[in-house]
Formats: sequence, structure tokens, C-alpha cells
Amino acid sequence: MLVHGSGSARGRRFAVTGILLAAFSLAATLPAQASSAADIPPRGSAHMGMGVLEHDGRHGTPVPGDATQTEGVDVSSHQGNVAWSTLWNSGVRWAYVKATEGTYYTNPYFAQQYNGSYNVGMIRGAYHFATPDTTSGAAQANYFVDHGGGWSRDGKTLPGALDIEWNPYGATCYGKTQSQMVTWIRDFLNTYKARTGRDAVIYTATSWWTQCTGNYGGFAANNPLWIARYASTVGTLPAGWGYYTMWQYTSSGPTVGDHNKFNGALDRVRALANG
Repeated sequence: MLVHGSGSARGRRFAVTGILLAAFSLAATLPAQASSAADIPPRGSAHMGMGVLEHDGRHGTPVPGDATQTEGVDVSSHQGNVAWSTLWNSGVRWAYVKATEGTYYTNPYFAQQYNGSYNVGMIRGAYHFATPDTTSGAAQANYFVDHGGGWSRDGKTLPGALDIEWNPYGATCYGKTQSQMVTWIRDFLNTYKARTGRDAVIYTATSWWTQCTGNYGGFAANNPLWIARYASTVGTLPAGWGYYTMWQYTSSGPTVGDHNKFNGALDRVRALANG
């Protein structure tokens, strides 16, 4: 009996060891998770260039060119109350302010940022961070217009901008096929124009646009391009656009916010505002 008991104990030890080794082997072969729930930012916290920093560069210093360009800035709730006079004194002449995201978020600092930029003399506009996986393009365009994204012919209000880029909350292309993404964007743009009479600006990065729309070129004829690329040049533009209207070249501006170049002198910024 003693020998039998000792053998049983050894058998149990071998069995336990085998189970543990199998478990370790299985764990080693399982794919690593891309991110944990703790890595996903809270809804509403997205802002222009968030995906660019993650996927497409860190900062840029534009190479001086022959064309006259006008410095601009874009801000969101991350910047809080902005010192607009400081930005004005640094040479910034136009601004875009995040108004909305999806159909669930409005920027709590929007009034201070949107009105403050206007009051120091800047030409300003509002932008919408798109979340195509939550509601339709039409629904988000209406939400945007109803919460600060409208337009008026006062010479100081730029058309609204659609910020369409990497999804900070999940799948890069928001779970949509390329054709579905193009349809979503078209619904947003058509609804925005029906509500305001203006063609919205499209803010995007070439790499994201290529991956998630198949490098669709059908919006270039009507919608100004705001290209995001943190480098010394804008690089290759998305299909259809022969030039950019605005270029976000860095997320680390000298004062606050992401900094941008308008592809023209101040009178061209004003012309876009006037439509």
C-alpha cells in the first residue's frame, strides 16, 4: 500500500507539471492584445492629429518655400481657455476649434475658444471629429451644425471641417469597408452643404485616407483639403487633390495647439471664409 501511495503521489505531481507546461505553452502561442481597455481614451477626448502622432510622425519643421503661407492653429478642450492675444502676437491669423464629436460630445471650452479667436481678429472655423461607427454621416453633420459648426458670411468664419482620421477608440477604419467609408463621408458632406450652403473642408492624412477609403478622389473637386503630415514637406496628397489648402505640420506649436500653414496669403484665408 505504501509503494502504491508513493506512486500515486508521483503520478499526481507529473500530471500537475504537465498541465502547467501546457498552459505556459498555450499562453506563449496566443497573439498579444493590441491594447487593453485602460489604453483606450474616453469618448469625446479625440482631437485633430491624435492619430497622426500615433501612426504618421511626431513633428514637422516646414522647409521655407516661395509661396506665401499664413500661420494658423487648431485647438480642442485639451487646451482649455486659450490665450488668444498671445497667439495673435506670435503671428497666428486663423484658427479652427473642435465643436463636436459623434452625436454625443460638445467641447466645453468652445465658446471661449471660438469667440476668443474671433475677438482678437482671427478668421476662425469649427471642426467635427468623425466617429463613423456610432451614427450616420448625416446625423453627425446635423449635430455639428446644431452645436457650433454653422457658417455665416461675415468674412471671419471659415466653413466647417470634417476631421476624419484614425479611430482612437477601436478599429482604424471604424469597422467600415472602403466603399462604406466613402458613403459615410459623402452623407456628411452633402448634409453639411444642405444645411449651410458651404462645402466642408476635409482634414485627413494620406496614409489613413488610402487605407480606409481606397484613396478615393471624388471629393477633391469641391472640398478643400487640410492635410496632416508632421514632416518638412506635405508629401504625397490623397488622390484627386492637386494642392492642399491647409497643412497641419506639427502638434507641438510654440504657444498652444497644433500649428498649420494656409497655402496662401491672408487674403486667400478671407476668400475661403467668404465662399
